[in-house]
Amino acid sequence: MAKPFLSRLYLVVSEEACVGRDILWVIKQAIKGGVDMVQLREKYLNTHQFTEVALRLKEMLDGYSVPLIINDNVEVAIQSGAYGIHVGNTDMAPFKVNKLWPQCNMLGYSVEYIEQLNNEQVQYADYLGISPVFSTPTKTDTVTEWGLDGIRQIRNLTDKSLVAIGNMNSNNAFDIISAGADCLAVVSAICTANNPAKAAEAIRNQIEKAL
Repeated sequence: MAKPFLSRLYLVVSEEACVGRDILWVIKQAIKGGVDMVQLREKYLNTHQFTEVALRLKEMLDGYSVPLIINDNVEVAIQSGAYGIHVGNTDMAPFKVNKLWPQCNMLGYSVEYIEQLNNEQVQYADYLGISPVFSTPTKTDTVTEWGLDGIRQIRNLTDKSLVAIGNMNSNNAFDIISAGADCLAVVSAICTANNPAKAAEAIRNQIEKAL
């Protein structure tokens, strides 16, 4: 059996996603609302800049005992002391991540087509990102829009923890968890909300209702 997943509400954040507001403020508010894991995804920063943001974030998250996951950059993950890393199917392969960073506590791997479940890379992942469940403007380079039926299908094919991402919000959170996801990964519904704490709390409440 796969080890149990640590999170129910997983914030995926970048400085860009915070629409001009301080990233640490947005994350602190999100944690108040029930976010219990944070992934830093900085596609437009160089490694030095990415590391600087990650170090600031790691220091703050340690005060809340919230794990930091780095998106697709092993060097940043190691230098910042992150808890883990997440990679997509066009990023560095999980096998290579495992080789470069054997101390990684948590390795996530995005599943964008069903055949990936037969890929040997899956065995190196601690959780699978179901990407996207519903189409979203924050991620346009995807292969499959899974929907609720896709979550059910994957749930029947693996005992890995499943993290659903792609247009997650308080209106669909209950149904997504009920379909078999272990956790929701949220970007815009929290990062762009006028009140990130209240937005996170609304989603978290629906997750808890479904459990």
